[in-house]
Amino acid sequence: MTLPQLSESPLVRHAGLSYFPLAFIARLPFAMMTVGVLTLVVAERGSLTLGGLNSAAAGLGTALAGPLLGAAADRFGQRRTLVPIGLLNAALLGAFPFVVASTVRDLVVLALSVLIGASAPQVAPMSRTRLVAIIRRAVRADRRERVVNGTMAYESAADETVFIVGPFLVGLLATAIAPWLAIAGASVLTLVFVTWFALHPTGRLAPVGQTSKAQAPVRELARFPLLTVVAGALGIGFFFGATLTSLTGFLADDGSGDRAGLLYGVMGIGSAALALASAAFPARFSLRARWLAFGSLLLAAAVTYALARSVPALVVALAMLGCGIGPTLVTQYSLAAKLSPAGRSATTMTMLGSAVVVGQAVASAVTGLVVDRLGADAALALPAVTAAFVVAAGIAHAASAHSAERQPVPA
Repeated sequence: MTLPQLSESPLVRHAGLSYFPLAFIARLPFAMMTVGVLTLVVAERGSLTLGGLNSAAAGLGTALAGPLLGAAADRFGQRRTLVPIGLLNAALLGAFPFVVASTVRDLVVLALSVLIGASAPQVAPMSRTRLVAIIRRAVRADRRERVVNGTMAYESAADETVFIVGPFLVGLLATAIAPWLAIAGASVLTLVFVTWFALHPTGRLAPVGQTSKAQAPVRELARFPLLTVVAGALGIGFFFGATLTSLTGFLADDGSGDRAGLLYGVMGIGSAALALASAAFPARFSLRARWLAFGSLLLAAAVTYALARSVPALVVALAMLGCGIGPTLVTQYSLAAKLSPAGRSATTMTMLGSAVVVGQAVASAVTGLVVDRLGADAALALPAVTAAFVVAAGIAHAASAHSAERQPVPA
């Protein structure tokens, strides 16, 4: 698509071309958070276990506060929510290297990690909410579903890229300069780009019909079909954490653990490409079918990954994994957009975003323990376990949706 054609898109015209690179950079600190905390604590305190606990603590903070931040954005608007929370998060990230390097107890460091996770501005779900709001205002009804699917494809590809680039930046800065620099860099990025994102004109948008009267009750968020999608996103987070940590552990046995980010990028290339390509899938290839198809591909590739015992075999397996993970994540966010209760779009998207981060943090900690106690070869099997979880969530979603379709319509 040429630049003039792109600028003619109603979505791009209303959001502005500058919006997309801004939203991309603004979500980088979120992807750097858990790995940056882990790297800094291990470097300063010399404990891999403590580092894993702090990474998990940041994930716990996100799990506890993320949906609440989404609810606040739904009720008060993104600007009023993102500006203060972004400033708070930047300050906490800036203070973290000093606290870790000081003589304070480990419990204080853990508490600060929880606060960092709790105050993390979740730009990705907020961006999805804004773009869906624009689509519902500016795109004809007969084209909306296709444009929403294409937008979720782009957003998921951006997420995939960020979750590859973020850990890579942390590793690069920690190795080339100092471990504290990654967290300090995340603080600066949050201060500048999250604030800029919050103040962007699209930050004034709210989903169509979102008023205090039109907003669906909170209990609508607990409907089983939507919860299965959240569970699927949690499984994606499990997969990310288990894959990166097991890959690092396997390569570290040969003294080349610093290559993990580069090899991990192989998965990101295929993942982002297939995520974008999913926008061209025909409507008859339903979202439920896509989840099961690409989730199954993910599981098969994860089994191949578990059996790999050489770098070339790992590269092949990672390329296959990318072909499964990208379209699966796109499908989950597209389903979330369809199932979001009225006036609860930011909350719904934040639930998925929180689930991914929580899953990544928990799986990173668990996989690290498996590497330490059972060896890297055993840890290579964990991504297959997480892929099976993703498929199981897809089956549960398909079953619940099928059951709902068979229910008789009230007279």
